[in-house]
Amino acid sequence: MTTLRAIAEDAVARTNGRARFGGLARYSTELTRALIESAPPGCDVELVFAAHPKAELAELSSRFPGASRIVTAPLARRALATAWASGVKVSVGEGILHSPSLLAPLMRHDRALVTQLVVTVHDTIAWTHPASIGHAEAAWVRRMAQRAAKHADAIVVPTHAVADDLRERLDLGERVRVVPGAVSSALVLPDDPEVRSSWLRLPEQFVLASGSMDPRTGVDALVAAAALPDFQGMPLLVLGDDEWRGRRISEAAMLAGLPEGRVRTLGTVSDSDLALLFSRASAFVAPGLAEGFGLTALEAMTFGTPLVHSDAPALVEVAGGAGVLVPRESAGSSYPERLAAAVGSVLDGTVDTAQLAVLGRDRTKVFNWRASGAQIWQLHAEL
Repeated sequence: MTTLRAIAEDAVARTNGRARFGGLARYSTELTRALIESAPPGCDVELVFAAHPKAELAELSSRFPGASRIVTAPLARRALATAWASGVKVSVGEGILHSPSLLAPLMRHDRALVTQLVVTVHDTIAWTHPASIGHAEAAWVRRMAQRAAKHADAIVVPTHAVADDLRERLDLGERVRVVPGAVSSALVLPDDPEVRSSWLRLPEQFVLASGSMDPRTGVDALVAAAALPDFQGMPLLVLGDDEWRGRRISEAAMLAGLPEGRVRTLGTVSDSDLALLFSRASAFVAPGLAEGFGLTALEAMTFGTPLVHSDAPALVEVAGGAGVLVPRESAGSSYPERLAAAVGSVLDGTVDTAQLAVLGRDRTKVFNWRASGAQIWQLHAEL
């Protein structure tokens, strides 16, 4: 029996409550499940976690049916992350080790023992926009990435855009492999869509986006765009921020001269409510200045929602021509003006939204969690 040990700790650490937009938690959960479901004959998956109470470990095990067993490190997550970043050996077993993040024992290991170590780098924000994730977290990511450059047998990234950017920062040779994410099968419409729509106070028509006032997300430019004539007075709903940061979006809308309620933050929502929002939005806007993958853009296309997105390389790669592209930089107009014009072209029918819906749904068929799991197994087989 060949055993792959999947470090699943990131599926735990950031999913308390319904932190729906914890992208790392979502990726870690979905990929780990895909590894279990796509395991070749004679192979199984063990789960590796940091130290947790027994009752919590039992609950965690129930999230990953089919896993052969759970292995725990002797340290809690924070201490484990610090130890591994410092090169302290905290063993979680020998053999094939796969991490859906940089949380891994990245140190010299004996390849003669058929020990494999593969980690994942999701974006280069720790280098390009460190304030977006906090300077301490960014420093940890950069340090672990440097350790990965020395010790990892392969580095998985979600897009070719991230691969190209990462190679410019680290000497990784031919060890980088692109394995994309996908839309969760849990993203399905609620049984009571009209009730949920009323509860969420959804307007009859609205534009949807996800992000915060962190300049990297581009939401500040989108709020400014909502005040322009091309936006046609359409309400803008913004997902994925907490109440305190959500107030910053509301304040920006007020400063832009927008009437109260024209821009509204929804915070984090359940999968079924998110599906409802995508299905009823007149357009989904992904204005990010820097992205690693762009999951919410892919999710929007799954529901045939017209997509407006920036020309950030990862978004261009994922959209694959199935959206309305907006240059982040261009002479003659501001970014908010270009966003407003693109949204307006969707709202007034200048762009064929029916064709966008077909193109979007076709594009999403390229991305499949089970296929991603199979790619990871193939990668380890090649190693």
